Amino acid sequence: MQINNQYVLTWQCPDTSGVLAKVTHNLFDHGAFITETSQYSDPYTDTFFSRIAFDDRNLKVPFEEFVSAIDELAKPLNLIYRIRNAKDLPNIVIAVSKDDHCLVSLLTKWKAGVLPVNIVAVVSNHADCQPLVEWHGIPYYHLPVNKENKPQQEAAILDVMKSADAELLVLARYMQILSDDMCTQLKGNAINIHHSFLPSFKGAKPYHQAHARGVKVIGATAHYVTADLDEGPIIVQEVKPINHTFTVEQMVHMGHDLEATALCHAVKMHAQQRICLNGDKTVILA
Repeated sequence: MQINNQYVLTWQCPDTSGVLAKVTHNLFDHGAFITETSQYSDPYTDTFFSRIAFDDRNLKVPFEEFVSAIDELAKPLNLIYRIRNAKDLPNIVIAVSKDDHCLVSLLTKWKAGVLPVNIVAVVSNHADCQPLVEWHGIPYYHLPVNKENKPQQEAAILDVMKSADAELLVLARYMQILSDDMCTQLKGNAINIHHSFLPSFKGAKPYHQAHARGVKVIGATAHYVTADLDEGPIIVQEVKPINHTFTVEQMVHMGHDLEATALCHAVKMHAQQRICLNGDKTVILA
């Protein structure tokens, strides 16, 4: 049985009549065998989004020539696209502080082969998680931070990403606020997880605040990082109902599960090129 190379093409452009037909016809002309499609036309921004998976069983030209044809098509359509071999998993760096529940979930799913990424490094402002990370054979960078050295510490994180050729920074309960400059440099390439309550509780001990107010739903939100704290484009939200019988401890444990689930789901969708930025929100091409 012949094993074909699998590719993913994710693209967006101003919405005009026939734009999907033009792209798929170009793929057909060059012999791309389409195996999966998803698309969305946003009536509010007049933008068209699409994700197409295909293989090369019938490809008529070398892959480099195929990409050149996409380049030529992109110009008149003002098309922004990304194409990659599905086997080329993205490299990611994880940032963590002391709490390890999100880190553990990412490592477990990565080790099991169900998280399609390469975890190439973990950075932290504490040493608590170092034994766990090094047990998995992953480099651990202990980078303490304070008000005086924050620019240098963030530069060190970016250096780790550059040297490891990482495209994504995952904040797995990293309890430091990234500077506006770092947020700008990592736009669309940094994912954060935080508790989300109705209403929202900021500051220390959010679960204790929520318990004191008798909330009926707890949850977690995974989102892209922006300079506006915890207000970046939302990728995944997980919620569960609770009632007056829940203790603070039970809420914390449930919240940790929701945080880990939401973050892993968001990282997986990013790795599969299922997320498109659409202003202050996202389009998820399932």
